[in-house]
Amino acid sequence: MASELVKKTQSITSAESMRESTQLIMKPYANWEEYLTPAPLSIAILGELTFISSKTDFSINKNPPKDGYKYIRYPESFRACLMQVCNSGWWAFNEAHKSMDQIRLHTSTVPDYMKTAVKILFQGSDEVIQAHLPNQLENIRAIADDCVDLANAAEQKFADVINVVQELVEACVNAEHCYGLELEEIKKRLEEAKMREQTSREANERSAKAMETMEKELEEAQENYKKAITSLPSGWDMIGMDLVGGLTESITGLVNGITSIVTCSFTQMCEASTKIKFSYHCIRSKDDAADEITKINIYSRSGEILKISEFIGQYIQEKTIDWKKLYDQKKKYTNTDFAANQFKRIKNSLDQFPDCKPKRKAILLCETGINICQRLALCAPEGSCSKEKEQKIISNWQELIKSARAFDSKSKSVTKSPSMTPKPPMMYQQENKSEGSSKMSAGQRATENAHFRIEQTRAQLDKTKETYEKCVENMEKNQKELTDILVTMRNCELKEIDFNTTIKMLIKGMDAMGRVKEQWEKMVRFFQMVSNIVKVNMSKTLHNFVTTAKQTQKLSYNAKLFSKDLLYNQAFQASNIASLVHMISETYTEVSNKYLMDRVSSLGKLMAMDKSKPEFELERLQLQSGCDDAQKGILHLVIKNKKAFERSADARLEKIEGELLAILPPAAPEETKAIKEAVQTGFSEEEEANYY
Repeated sequence: MASELVKKTQSITSAESMRESTQLIMKPYANWEEYLTPAPLSIAILGELTFISSKTDFSINKNPPKDGYKYIRYPESFRACLMQVCNSGWWAFNEAHKSMDQIRLHTSTVPDYMKTAVKILFQGSDEVIQAHLPNQLENIRAIADDCVDLANAAEQKFADVINVVQELVEACVNAEHCYGLELEEIKKRLEEAKMREQTSREANERSAKAMETMEKELEEAQENYKKAITSLPSGWDMIGMDLVGGLTESITGLVNGITSIVTCSFTQMCEASTKIKFSYHCIRSKDDAADEITKINIYSRSGEILKISEFIGQYIQEKTIDWKKLYDQKKKYTNTDFAANQFKRIKNSLDQFPDCKPKRKAILLCETGINICQRLALCAPEGSCSKEKEQKIISNWQELIKSARAFDSKSKSVTKSPSMTPKPPMMYQQENKSEGSSKMSAGQRATENAHFRIEQTRAQLDKTKETYEKCVENMEKNQKELTDILVTMRNCELKEIDFNTTIKMLIKGMDAMGRVKEQWEKMVRFFQMVSNIVKVNMSKTLHNFVTTAKQTQKLSYNAKLFSKDLLYNQAFQASNIASLVHMISETYTEVSNKYLMDRVSSLGKLMAMDKSKPEFELERLQLQSGCDDAQKGILHLVIKNKKAFERSADARLEKIEGELLAILPPAAPEETKAIKEAVQTGFSEEEEANYY
């Protein structure tokens, strides 16, 4: 049964299943609705500005900047400035459509390169891997770099629109065309726009640090493997593989966590000024010296900590300790000394980080584990200890497991990593080749862990559905705010449209364009991540594989196989991100074709028409109607996709429960209660808002 459970777990965590899980978990944070819902309203606003530009013209060049205007080309004509805004917007949406379609085509080829890379890793000799794997990785990296350029080009077009609008509004204020309360409100909104720029710069810095952190940790993975294996007693290869598996899980958590930063950080930038301040608070809390990148790095160690804690448990049977199994009489060695060494290694690695709650929690877990191991080592040679001491050790271990599970659940929540992850391919192959008690021991540990992972998956998907619900509600609220100004404008006759109303329209347009631009910034960072992962893969990890390929080791799972697993893991993570972006780009292109580009073309036609002719008014009304229809169509798709998302989440949980619970023995009521408490603690609201 234990062997069957291991195989079932691996089958439901296949590469395809993990891509689906990643898309499910990241859906509330990388949802395409954020790209698309402001788009029809942005086009509609540009259409109204084209209409307004037919009003009496005037100069806004009364108090120009000392160095002149950077973006406005025609300060003597407010009408010409409005047309410049409209023209820039038209180019931005054209560039966005073209870039996203190319990104869609590029990312569609990544799975093929990934398949070839896996085939080379599995079937190729060392020489074949060294000769041909770099080419496949280079193909993925080239795609990522091309997509960075495409995303940058689209982002810059929207930045151009925002810059023109912002400078135009500032010029109007300086020309003293705005008065009273309206002036104060406009100044406030301009300040918000500048705060967005500051937040964007901070996001750039955060992204750069994330890339550096990821590169460093990926490079250190090989060294950590060597440290873990060096302290592994002979004959413990299966147990060592199980614990070292925590290292690859840490890499997965780190990459997913950094991906979540790329997607989540911009959500805050799309809100009002209070939310922007909150976003800054998220970057550096008053009570913490660590930023979110550091916390992600700390949380990514949760898998190792949990596996080591579970390892100690194989010497504890319900209410007694198996002293005979614990102590090796021939070698005079306490078997839990290995676990103590691993806890010390992790604890030492945490010293580099500034003080924060996750660090304090991780260190406490390591110290508790070390303390338990030390007390076991004191009593092990004698083969017994007092009943009181024994029960105290057991009680402490049970608390350690509960806390380690809660910490791991918090890690999954923060890093947006799937609860169930597959064993790396080389490790899984070696485990299947193993026989005897070591294989049974691995299966037994998998059985003990399966109930926890099922409960953790359930909590994670429930949390994701709740978050997605809030995202859709927030999107609808933002949509209403943008629609209100259009309703006001359309209810006005041309002669009734005063200057301040026009400025408010411009600011709303700036907000809408800003939201679209920030999504493109997100796309840039996605592909920077993919490129960086592949660069590390081709430099450090592939180099380590080459240098260890000819080394011989006694362990069945050696440094060469670990290098293969690292190569696979990193390539898969790059492919996973590309898959996520492909999902977004495919939907954007489809919706853009159906709802946006006809309206963009209509806007171009409107700008070129003679405003005094009746055809102009007819085209304007058609653009209005088209944008309204597009808005309704996109909202309909949002609801449709929300329902599809909920069905997918339910189906994923049903598959996991259906396949695993069918072969699992029922857990004891006390164990079930402890698991639920640990998981709920990890997925609680406390602190979590800091990572949205």
